Amino acid sequence: MANRTDPAAKNIKGTNPQNLIEKILRNKIYQNTYWKEQCFGLTAETLVDKAMELDHLGGTHGGNRRPTPFMCLVTKMLQIQPEKDIVVEFIKNEDYKYVRVLGAFYLRLTGTDIDVYRYLEPLYNDYRKLRRQLADGTFALTHMDEVIDELLTKDYSCDIALPRMKKRWTIESIGALEPRKSALEDDFEEEEEKDEDDHVMADIEDADNDKAHHRGRSPARERDRGRDSHRYRDRDYDREYDRDYDRDRGRGRDRDRDRERDREPKKDRYRLRDEKDYGRDRDRDRDREGRERDRRDRDRVRRRSHSRSRSRSRDRKDRDGEERRKRHRGSASPRKHGDGVEDGTRDDVKKKEKKEKKEKKEKKDDGTDHPDPEIAEANRLRASLGLKPLRM
Repeated sequence: MANRTDPAAKNIKGTNPQNLIEKILRNKIYQNTYWKEQCFGLTAETLVDKAMELDHLGGTHGGNRRPTPFMCLVTKMLQIQPEKDIVVEFIKNEDYKYVRVLGAFYLRLTGTDIDVYRYLEPLYNDYRKLRRQLADGTFALTHMDEVIDELLTKDYSCDIALPRMKKRWTIESIGALEPRKSALEDDFEEEEEKDEDDHVMADIEDADNDKAHHRGRSPARERDRGRDSHRYRDRDYDREYDRDYDRDRGRGRDRDRDRERDREPKKDRYRLRDEKDYGRDRDRDRDREGRERDRRDRDRVRRRSHSRSRSRSRDRKDRDGEERRKRHRGSASPRKHGDGVEDGTRDDVKKKEKKEKKEKKEKKDDGTDHPDPEIAEANRLRASLGLKPLRM
């Protein structure tokens, strides 16, 4: 009976409020001595007295993970489910800081996203120190704003998984929550107003000083100052004229130098183009000379081969004429030695004729008597190498 949720309590996040704490941790709380002795029979009014007695916060500690009194009171608030006004008064309490932390933790577990941001964000300006019991049983120093930041940004706090919450910019985009206003914004506005006032006062003082300066001038001094100013103005005018003249001369010199510099690349470009044309003409002349030299060499070889063939044909004709004359002489000479001698000479003549015919045939076959002297020369070379003549 002591561990049951109040029958009048409403479901939170679609479940029993005590189910927001894990079952293992909830069972440890039910078995804890502080829960049995100090939390039995508490109501929303008497819970405040127990919250004022807290001197630290935390989840579980020690080897068997015993719950802290802070966690036992959070479970009791989930069991009895106090009204929202009581929770808000817990949060607004400035005298007891642990009462404020207890109300903020309970609102983070059970409240809506808009209520959490609306009531917990102002606590960022509370910088009071708090004691926190760690898992090993030791105590550590923390601050109120750090605990609030953990509740708004973390998923776990005091060994309890916190319910998921929407991002602030998402709630602002639908217009359900106003943009957060910093506590230092008023100080910034005051500093800006103070700076503007200082600027205005400085401008007024400058204007007063200028008026006093103009008011203190006399007519005589103004006349003398005007005469001197004319004299200085003429001198300055002459000086500026000389300076402008020197500057114009310098610019003219620079312009002529730039123009000459612009011409030089053109000259170089024309010179390079002429050199390229000259090199191209020289290569063309060299090729033409090479072709003419080759033509002259071919003509020389052709004439030499032609003269050789003519000399050979002339020698052949001379030999043929001598042989005919010899045969004619032999045939016309009287028979001095008888018929046997005449028959021998006839046989010799026949043998010579056969040999000459054979030589003529061989010459015709080897192609050395070709009308083209180049082909004839090539056939002679092939004949000397033992190759067949060219048939053309």
